Amino acid sequence: MTAVERLAQFAVGVPDEDLSEAARQQLKIRILDALGCAIGAIDGEPIQLIRNYVDEFGGNGKCALVGGGTANPEQAALYNGAAVRYLDFNDSYLAKGETCHPSDNLAPILAVSEYAGARGRDLITALAVAYQVQCRLSDVAPVRAAGFDHTVQGAYAVAAGASRALRLDACSAANAIAISGTALNALRVTRTGKLSHWKGLAYPYMAACSTALVLLARLGITGPLEVIEGEKGLMDAITGLFEIDWSREDLDRVKRTILKKYNAEIHSQTAIEGVLALRERHQLQPQQVEQITAEIFDVAYHIIGGGDEGGKTFNITTKEQADHSLPYLLAVAMLDGTVMPEQYRSDRICRSDVQDLMRRVTIRPNPTYSERFPNEMPCRIEVRLRDGQTLSKEVRDYPGFFTHQMNWDMALEKFERLAEPFASQAERRAIADAVRDLENIATPDLMRMLAAIHVPRGSEADHV
Repeated sequence: MTAVERLAQFAVGVPDEDLSEAARQQLKIRILDALGCAIGAIDGEPIQLIRNYVDEFGGNGKCALVGGGTANPEQAALYNGAAVRYLDFNDSYLAKGETCHPSDNLAPILAVSEYAGARGRDLITALAVAYQVQCRLSDVAPVRAAGFDHTVQGAYAVAAGASRALRLDACSAANAIAISGTALNALRVTRTGKLSHWKGLAYPYMAACSTALVLLARLGITGPLEVIEGEKGLMDAITGLFEIDWSREDLDRVKRTILKKYNAEIHSQTAIEGVLALRERHQLQPQQVEQITAEIFDVAYHIIGGGDEGGKTFNITTKEQADHSLPYLLAVAMLDGTVMPEQYRSDRICRSDVQDLMRRVTIRPNPTYSERFPNEMPCRIEVRLRDGQTLSKEVRDYPGFFTHQMNWDMALEKFERLAEPFASQAERRAIADAVRDLENIATPDLMRMLAAIHVPRGSEADHV
């Protein structure tokens, strides 16, 4: 058997019972979190543009769209996935050489599960498969250093999870995963330099394509089964040799994923926590602050701190640039006392106070902290005041990290904050209750609740 055939056997054959109760509960928390992100983003400019695209090119089908309307599974995966991802507030998984956002898999799994009329229990297992595949490939087959995007591993994860949701046999699933893994290999330039809308749309686009490829394989289209180990395959072309014994894998990797407390790039969470802790403890006023210095692990330094993927650190004019600039994030946290969607309004980004302070933020890599990552996200924040006093704080995790898991009540509070502007109290309560009891409802029932939310078209808020 080829590697992709063994992966397919795992995807369609792993028993529901391999998903522990603790992992099941963590998945439901992440579903609620992702749906809050989606509802909170549906007035965003790119989301409105994608909605226009879906409406123009066939917005009819069996799959519901968050905020109303229907589409085919591919378009639903694109639109709903873009909504989940746009705020950059959904979950993450940290591997030594890769970072991904496993709840990016929710929209395609929802789409095919709704299309198939799957029970919520089956949806949860299919999503757990996608989480496991993406996280484990991130562990052993990182692609970032080779110049490829984390959507590469996602192509295998979406196809594996969708195959499970559609109850494909192992042969069809292997072909689906093989085609997806062959066809969908994106470049890391998506997340380097001057960031664009595509930062938030790369995974939804890949997921939509993968969804279509799974449906083709379901009809009998075949793919290159040596996609992983074959000549010019994944290992030969991108990752180098790796091995995963899928016969020994469970469905518990979700417990190592982490949720965001702040609406900012994942590696910034502890640094923001440190700035806000100093601000509160010493009752700091922004005019007192002369300089902010952050010592942090190398991944954060290179991605959001001006290192290898620099060019987006200080020239900040858009939401996409701001949420991936550690200097901006620490400056706005000190000024506003929080980092939420409101901190990405265009008038907030361009205001002189944050533009000035962010240029007085210094980011330095710390080798000791780098060694402790990803089991911790260590950083040390130092704030020098205009009177010469220096304050410091070291942080290694935060509420939402896997060592300090966010519980249901914390996730519900975040969901409420994000969804409240767009959904009534009754709608929010119904969605949260449905997710909490997801094993006992059908996926179409949950999607009808999400489609019932109504946001007037053309009412884009400036917070994006």
